[in-house]
Amino acid sequence: MKKLIRRVDLSKQWKSEEKKILPVIKKILSSGNYIGSDIISNLEKKIAKYCGTKYAVCTNSGTDALTLGMHILNVKNGDEVITPPNSFIASAASIVHLGARPVFAEVNDNQLIDPKEIERKITKKTKAIMPVHLCGKMADMQSIMNLSKKYNIPVIEDCAQSIGSKFNLKKSGSYGNIGCFSTHPLKTLNSAGDGGFIVTNNLKYYKKLKLLINHGLSDRNKSQCFGYVSRMDSLQAGILLERLKSLNSRIELRRKNAEIYFRELKNLPIKLPYENNKEFNTYHLFVIQTKDRQKLKNHLLKKAIETGVHYPIPIHLQPAAKYLGYKKGDFKKAEMQSKTVLSLPISEFLKKNEIIYICNMIKKFFNEK
Repeated sequence: MKKLIRRVDLSKQWKSEEKKILPVIKKILSSGNYIGSDIISNLEKKIAKYCGTKYAVCTNSGTDALTLGMHILNVKNGDEVITPPNSFIASAASIVHLGARPVFAEVNDNQLIDPKEIERKITKKTKAIMPVHLCGKMADMQSIMNLSKKYNIPVIEDCAQSIGSKFNLKKSGSYGNIGCFSTHPLKTLNSAGDGGFIVTNNLKYYKKLKLLINHGLSDRNKSQCFGYVSRMDSLQAGILLERLKSLNSRIELRRKNAEIYFRELKNLPIKLPYENNKEFNTYHLFVIQTKDRQKLKNHLLKKAIETGVHYPIPIHLQPAAKYLGYKKGDFKKAEMQSKTVLSLPISEFLKKNEIIYICNMIKKFFNEK
């Protein structure tokens, strides 16, 4: 049987970088300085520079980044935050954790939140807008920031899947008041465990965030506010510093893999995730759409090709969201996409012949229908 082509294969990544990462791990462990070291501040400076912002604050997860970001924007009990219904559950959960209510807005054909739908959902209770940049593709941030200015509503970007992505030449996280990222092992810039960071151009936000992530402590014994334990540890920061060096080349390899998919699959009855002239997509995921999703998924698995579905249950239809009062049919595009999306392998560690093989097996499926 042919060896399984995994959608994500972290063992291949480790094999490619073992000689570079092991000395980093050894140096940190031998130092005995595991929390709050200079490695953290060094990573924050490099992340801010990479994202095109003035400041960055490292956190222990992307979810905490979102929660703290909204805390900084003073989102609280009874407020509303507008966001799409087709993201990972953490987007809405972070809103709920602050006592606020997630208000969902319909998406476009490209799976990204529709600015016109955002405007329709704005009320006196709207405290923030949270666009989600999905699969390495950014939402229409120009239109969203126009709404932000028009209604004086801050924007918090969920950039968990979009490190390095651009819209009108500006990188994700640099448009809104706050940008929140995840470095979960499955992300393009990934740590060896949970992690994340927040970027901003606001010095006041930055200073407050630095307190909040570490019990509100200004020194070992003085707490300026009641904070959280949301800091990143030195080990993850060291790994991220090393991996940040190769991030652009990894993104370019993903884009080359995407080009092969576009060329080989262009005449098939599937929707491909093309980019327009305003976009620079990093292809965290390569998501096609087909009404034959489950049959194609099963066919590819039989051919030793692993695929994924992001996400099969929209947030508004999750059991956890039942109290919000949404029902099936409220967001027809998002619901339709949840039944048709399929994530193909796109990792930079795939070989060209593996991508071609995947394409040939997809062609075989449709030719034999």
